[in-house]
Amino acid sequence: MGNKVTATALPDVKLIEPEVFWDDLGFCFESFSADEFANDVSQGFNFVQDRHLRAVHGVLRGLHYQVQRPQGRLIRVVQGEVFDVVVDVRLNSPHFGKWSGVYLSAANQRQIWVPPGFAHGFVVLSDVAECVWKTTEYWFPELERCLLWCDPDIGIEWPIDFEPILGAKDAAGRRLYEAENIA
Repeated sequence: MGNKVTATALPDVKLIEPEVFWDDLGFCFESFSADEFANDVSQGFNFVQDRHLRAVHGVLRGLHYQVQRPQGRLIRVVQGEVFDVVVDVRLNSPHFGKWSGVYLSAANQRQIWVPPGFAHGFVVLSDVAECVWKTTEYWFPELERCLLWCDPDIGIEWPIDFEPILGAKDAAGRRLYEAENIA
């Protein structure tokens, strides 16, 4: 497929940059290949669900994760731009509470692999953004948890100079050391 796969500051979280083929009519790239993904990125996880989200400038979603049935996620932006953040919530991990952030956009066509055991969120930087992602586990609302986006114990450096727009679930996020994490 020709994708460039790079570890982020969290070694299990991978940034995927596709080889894009352009011509006078537009572009084409392979956004997913089961063989390459299993060999180079996920170490054998399989996807069970696709999700699609649209949000406007300033919306901040997250930091979401599931307990008992954690989800792996392969995320990309098909319209606009977001700053995407991942936090390790695995209690036994040497990277517990550490974060990594990347810019994902329709223009850069990057994807990020977020393995099970990580909280995920993003803030919309463009007028509108649409994100699509594949998950390795179904969504179970009763198992979903949310970390506080501005938890000083995590110290995420969001590239914003505005107060983000939060949904009720995101506004009620818990601090890392108060939240239910993944054993």
